[in-house]
Amino acid sequence: MAAAAEHFVDEGSGLAVYLFDSLGVQHGKPLYNQRRSGMAAARELRREGHAITVMEQSADVGGQWLYDPRTDGDDPLGAAVPVRVPGSMYACLRLISPREAMGFSDFQFLPRHGVAGRDPRRYPVHREMYCYLRDFCDVFGLMDAVRLNTRVLRVAETMPASSTRQWAVRSVQLCDGDEKEEVFDAVVVATGHYSQPKLPRIKGMEEWLRRQMHSHSYRTPDPFRGEVVVMVGCGDSGKDIALDLRRVAKEVHLTAKSTEEAMTPAMSKMLANHANLHLHPQIDQLHADGRVVFADGSSVVADTVMYCTGYTYSFPFLDTGGAVTVDDNRVSPLFEHVFPPSLAPSLSFVGVPRKVLIPWFFEAQGKWVAQVLSGRRALPPVEEMLRSVEEHYRAREAAGVPKKYTHDIGGVEPLKMYEFGEKYCDFPRIENWQRELILSCIAGMNEDMENFRDRTDDSDNVRKGLQTWHSLAASAQAQDDKKVTVKDLAAIQVDSQAMTKLLVN
Repeated sequence: MAAAAEHFVDEGSGLAVYLFDSLGVQHGKPLYNQRRSGMAAARELRREGHAITVMEQSADVGGQWLYDPRTDGDDPLGAAVPVRVPGSMYACLRLISPREAMGFSDFQFLPRHGVAGRDPRRYPVHREMYCYLRDFCDVFGLMDAVRLNTRVLRVAETMPASSTRQWAVRSVQLCDGDEKEEVFDAVVVATGHYSQPKLPRIKGMEEWLRRQMHSHSYRTPDPFRGEVVVMVGCGDSGKDIALDLRRVAKEVHLTAKSTEEAMTPAMSKMLANHANLHLHPQIDQLHADGRVVFADGSSVVADTVMYCTGYTYSFPFLDTGGAVTVDDNRVSPLFEHVFPPSLAPSLSFVGVPRKVLIPWFFEAQGKWVAQVLSGRRALPPVEEMLRSVEEHYRAREAAGVPKKYTHDIGGVEPLKMYEFGEKYCDFPRIENWQRELILSCIAGMNEDMENFRDRTDDSDNVRKGLQTWHSLAASAQAQDDKKVTVKDLAAIQVDSQAMTKLLVN
């Protein structure tokens, strides 16, 4: 699975560390590939009165949404830890979540018609999200806390036995190689999970002499012109990339653990519409002569094998002495996916959950962390948090949920996703029309992967919600956005009036 193509999942990468001391004087530098979870946390920490520092290893904010045409070069599988190029965005990507459900609670992801470089569609291209995140940083004045071109090398407790916990953070400036080590009272890790590829184990991978790569290294279809490509995995991103490749490739062969489960209406339409797309059961073996043998005994001779097999949580910079571990894609133990009990509240994680509404859910996480650190909220005793974590694991196991889906909230326990903010920081739920729009979006994608983004068959409830959203949100954002010009303001007002008229009619 490539970055940003799973529904309602935070699509970021790299390390985001927020460091501040009890006097409100910020000393340190975290590395930060800025993404929605980290930006939400930074804003909430600052609102709570904490001074913050953000470290960003790229030259700009945006995280995965900052498109990087580079790849890992001689490591197309992304086997090195950490990967050298954290970005996993491919050039053609369009959002598969509606913009009306993707904005911050008080800074909506509004369309900007007539503004150069902006894509006003409900499901815009990836650059639109980058522009929106950049606007968010500027409007809320976060850039003065961000240190660009900075990579965090190590985060560890200074004196683990001390009653006052502090963290030493060693970082390097990528421009000149200058390394520094600084001490902080708290660290928030918001690294995302779309950088470090997860690779399968397939017989013959070491002997297969042709190109093997992870979708992390996919950017454009041109290098695959005239090729036969086998894709391992056919989730949302696998299908998305396959549709991109089929325009130039001779053949594209998708594989799935279960072809019956993979044969959704959307998959059926894809195969029927494009003669060079094919679906097979999973690979049994790769051969040095280029043959790819599938579990049903059929085979093809391929030029490239691309692994669309997802990503793994990876914190190579974080040294907790074993207090926090990653096993089979479970970051453990984390109370409510945020606080490691024995190190809380000075160490926390924002952005670990998968399949949640973003950035709304991470706003709630960031607000909770900020309030706990300021003393406005209290965590349960360590023993109680550990007991809660173990109960969560046992409940998942009893329900037959694999360990690797520990942090999948929306796909397993959607009600908990909606209840989290209310429970821990009085964060309001999303509106019913937005939930309906999301469910409609998911249904549309399962029905027709190629065309669902252009559907306009909203229900009356959604249309009424959109009418209010466009009129009220546009007005509020226009007042707050210091970067919007007079011309842009006029465009927003026209957009709002036009949408209101359209929805009413």
